[in-house]
Amino acid sequence: MGLATNAKRDYYEVLGVSRSAGDQEIKSAYRKLAMQFHPDRNPGNSEAEGKFKEATEAYSILMDSDKRARYDRFGHQGVGTAGAGFEGFPFQDLHDIFGDLFGINDMFGGGSGGRRRSRAQEGEDVRADLTLEFEEAFFGKATEIRVRTFSGCEHCSGTGSEPGHAASTCGTCGGRGQVRFQQGFFSVTRACAKCGGAGTVITNPCAVCRAQGRVLLEKTIPVKVPAGVEDGTKILFSGQGHAGLNGGPAGDLYVVLHVKEHAFFEREGKDLYCVVPISFPQAALGAEVLLPTLEGEHTLSIPAGTQSGATLRLKNQGVPVLNGRGRGDLFVGVRVQTPAKLTKAQKELLQQLAGTMPIENKPERKTLFTKVRDIFS
Repeated sequence: MGLATNAKRDYYEVLGVSRSAGDQEIKSAYRKLAMQFHPDRNPGNSEAEGKFKEATEAYSILMDSDKRARYDRFGHQGVGTAGAGFEGFPFQDLHDIFGDLFGINDMFGGGSGGRRRSRAQEGEDVRADLTLEFEEAFFGKATEIRVRTFSGCEHCSGTGSEPGHAASTCGTCGGRGQVRFQQGFFSVTRACAKCGGAGTVITNPCAVCRAQGRVLLEKTIPVKVPAGVEDGTKILFSGQGHAGLNGGPAGDLYVVLHVKEHAFFEREGKDLYCVVPISFPQAALGAEVLLPTLEGEHTLSIPAGTQSGATLRLKNQGVPVLNGRGRGDLFVGVRVQTPAKLTKAQKELLQQLAGTMPIENKPERKTLFTKVRDIFS
């Protein structure tokens, strides 16, 4: 027959962690239990309150290296009553553990001490999209974009009140910006719901912005696109986003670039790729061909005996390095064209040539042509 006992549970068992658990694992386990059994989530539930106290006691011991060492060696006797309730609890971890979930900023007189909060809020960021031709991304471009953003209201100078009128002291919190109430064994302080923590309320709202302190306007932003940008590049304009609320700083503007495809050039990083068709005589005898590039025609030397699928490299003919020095290269894949129709004279000449050349139609291993074909297919 078992005997009833009031012995405390093992702290590691309470949190559901092993004895080798690190601080982060212990904190995560406590946070999970605290969120589950917190009195704010279980009003009037004494069992949940007891489990919350038990988890908090275990956390306060295991997160203190000295107390944890004594507990590991001597058990509950090693920490005495120091771990009961919230005594010895590392309160600096409260905000990290609970965040703003319960609106808790100070417990038992801690935290902000009843000081009013600022209602100032940073403005939201804004995104704008800009489409560029392939050549514009290569060379860069100076242009403009038009965006709609919230700007500070000039009528009320951003105060939200009609000129000549000031905000009044909040009657709910008495200008403190916070209200305190008791819930269970917690003394909880929250931002005043009426004034949002500012301690004041607007009684004569601005007729233009309706107490917001900002209005939606369209503005023109000059954009200098640097050479070498690619699809998806973002350009940051600090402070060009939406104006902040109640004196807060403005957000940022992000211009996202979209680059159109080129007719025959493909880009990979700072390098360019293209495929150029040549005739069999040019491949066999070698030739100089004019290759159109983004900066005009360039003479491309085809060595004698060039095979279909060969890749020729033109150094420093690629894309400029973005915000840096140097350029990439241009890689030209050579494709030998076979004529679909021949004149009688051409056939006779080719037949004469064929009679002088050995025929070896043996399978070969995967060639460079296949690799180039895979790139440009």
